[in-house]
Amino acid sequence: MKNTVMSFFTNNEFAKKALNFLGNRTLRRAAVVASVMVYACGPADTGDLTGVLGRRPWFHPQPPGMVYVKSGTFHTGQGGQDVFNSYLEPNKQMTITAFWMDETEITNNEYRQFVNYVVDSLARIMCDDDEYYFPEDEEGNRLINPYRMVDWVKHKEELADMLYQGDERFQGKHQIDTRKLIYHFMWTDYEAAAKLDRDKYAPMDRAQFMRTEDVLVYPDTLCWVRDFTYSYNEPMAQVYFHHPKYDEYPVVGVSWHQAYAFCRWRTDRKTAYWEMNGYLPNTHDFRLPTEYEWEYAARGGRIGNKYPWGGPYARNSKGCMLANFKPLRGNYGVDGGVYPVRVDSYFPNDFGLYNMAGNVSEWTRTSWDEANNAFAHDLNGESYTFIKERGKEGKRQVKDIPINEKRKVIRGGSWKDVAYFIENGARTYEYQDTSKSYVGFRCVQTYIGRSNTDRK
Repeated sequence: MKNTVMSFFTNNEFAKKALNFLGNRTLRRAAVVASVMVYACGPADTGDLTGVLGRRPWFHPQPPGMVYVKSGTFHTGQGGQDVFNSYLEPNKQMTITAFWMDETEITNNEYRQFVNYVVDSLARIMCDDDEYYFPEDEEGNRLINPYRMVDWVKHKEELADMLYQGDERFQGKHQIDTRKLIYHFMWTDYEAAAKLDRDKYAPMDRAQFMRTEDVLVYPDTLCWVRDFTYSYNEPMAQVYFHHPKYDEYPVVGVSWHQAYAFCRWRTDRKTAYWEMNGYLPNTHDFRLPTEYEWEYAARGGRIGNKYPWGGPYARNSKGCMLANFKPLRGNYGVDGGVYPVRVDSYFPNDFGLYNMAGNVSEWTRTSWDEANNAFAHDLNGESYTFIKERGKEGKRQVKDIPINEKRKVIRGGSWKDVAYFIENGARTYEYQDTSKSYVGFRCVQTYIGRSNTDRK
């Protein structure tokens, strides 16, 4: 722009005379600034095709705690030779578009922020106090202020119903009844809309593609006891989610639906921030990765590598373990941790992602099928079905839905798994309504644009 303005004053005779007349350097500078402002306003409407004017350049901001995973092509599938399994899961070349991904698994403390939000939201509703609301919107609805916390001392009588009562109280303590911590949210089923709403001249009512969900958000802390028979893990059940010592450890005991709800809450919270700051252009939703996005990210841009660190071995040259898994029968601690360890333990892969092998397995959004590789598309391959935890899904009873649709792929292996399950290509599943002491998750967000290196 500066060059354009100077060219204007150099080549325009009237502008030259005006500057000579002004003479004073300050006035000359003011004239240049004024000309820049006029130039920046853009041309007047001449009836030509110009596009909508006044739109600012926009670059996708990096979400805190996430790293950029660039678009690329990779070969999905097993790293070692498995002749019989190759018939079900043949290796396949696939292209994945760019996305942001959490550099670590979601921690206890991060998930606790979600739980605390649900607690506070329910408390606001029960208090019905104006100090927790913004003024009414255009439709007369009161908007909740997400940054003001409820005063539990002031409203202890109104909030009594959120606590355990009667015989359920332990030693007279005031403790929140976790059965009441239900997160209500909405989402749009684009897949159903694409399949059913095909007549553009008689479009269907979009309300039928909007889904509402109610998910119990508190993690299953008893999974530590339930997962292992003839094993004493009660200490982990008692303190793992609560104690500050475990704040930076991966959250476990969350079902697929709870992980999905967390992503929805994270999205809604960020959307609320954009709207409070002048409806800035929003970003894509936070979500669980597809299993192919997960595998591509785990490989770190390498080709055919067996583990995220690249090499074919689970130990380095000094004999040290490179991940938190079960290397030997009965020996869980040789890698430095018996149970899960901090989410930033060990070295990250070439994308900057920690613990893509071991520590805890991770939920993906993909529905399980033994032969996903055989039919998945080679561009952002995915096989996904959202099934409610209970009740009806569309017109089908959940009990009548094929069992594979209720299974969701988990990747990465965990602290209690042998080396095979921490390979990049290894895959298995858990039922979406189960919670395990060895399954956590991390979020992704699709990148808007071709690449983060673009400047236009």
